[in-house]
Amino acid sequence: MFRKGYLKKPDWLKVKIPSGAEYKSIYRILHEHNLSTVCQEARCPNIGECWSKKSATVMILGRVCTRACRFCAVTTGTPKGSLNKDEPQHVAEVVKTLGLKYVVITSVDRDDLEDLGSRHYAKTIRAIKETSPDTRVEALIPDFGTAESCLRRIVDAGPYVIGHNVETVKRLTPYVRDRRCGYEKSLDVLEKCKGLDKHILTKSGFMVGLGETNEEVAESLRDLKNVGVDVVTIGQYLQPTRKHIPVQKYYSPMAFSEWQSIGQDMGIKHVISGPLVRSSYHAAEIFG
Repeated sequence: MFRKGYLKKPDWLKVKIPSGAEYKSIYRILHEHNLSTVCQEARCPNIGECWSKKSATVMILGRVCTRACRFCAVTTGTPKGSLNKDEPQHVAEVVKTLGLKYVVITSVDRDDLEDLGSRHYAKTIRAIKETSPDTRVEALIPDFGTAESCLRRIVDAGPYVIGHNVETVKRLTPYVRDRRCGYEKSLDVLEKCKGLDKHILTKSGFMVGLGETNEEVAESLRDLKNVGVDVVTIGQYLQPTRKHIPVQKYYSPMAFSEWQSIGQDMGIKHVISGPLVRSSYHAAEIFG
């Protein structure tokens, strides 16, 4: 299915080594509160840029994911129901300490929990809003098995944006994502969230470079438009380790610009498309 050879990374994907006072400050504060970020766990290439601007995506519900997607560097395993009940308040304290006006909260999948982690997620959103009422919260959620009861908890907690990624095109989903995930399932999550609150902003994203065609990229944009998604991100897949799916192709910045135009022409409100774009990249600039 996938070519196993090594492709040389083009110059436009090379980034600086993280450094600077703001980067070190965020690292220290997160460490003091025993919090994880998807920036670290997923080896995001933008960590230096975002942290230098005091922007981070906090990952809750632990560091171990119950699913094993073949593109993702987050640790997989069985958390056995373990949960830090103080985490929502710790996250809220960090948001207040950093003075964030916009924060993205994401999580691992927790199929081992009865409510799939939705109550903990909602508590975190509410804790941030209580401690920092002027801060806008983006919740980048797992699929919660598409259970409406779980999705309603998140919507009722009042995030400004709810995001859920389709990750890749429909054809490649069974090869790229965990077997418990699904392309149609992800579309269902996004459609249900919009149905629960027509005013809430919904967001999704996917990677390219996994063997998709231009027609399939356009199809994904059309599918997301059809379920009412307001914001779509498109970024280059980067192989995190040799154990993960190899990159099939590196796309030029021009290709990303063309996909952005296609999505906007379809009527999607915001399309953020570029080689280093990730789900929460420049989120504050868009909505903050």
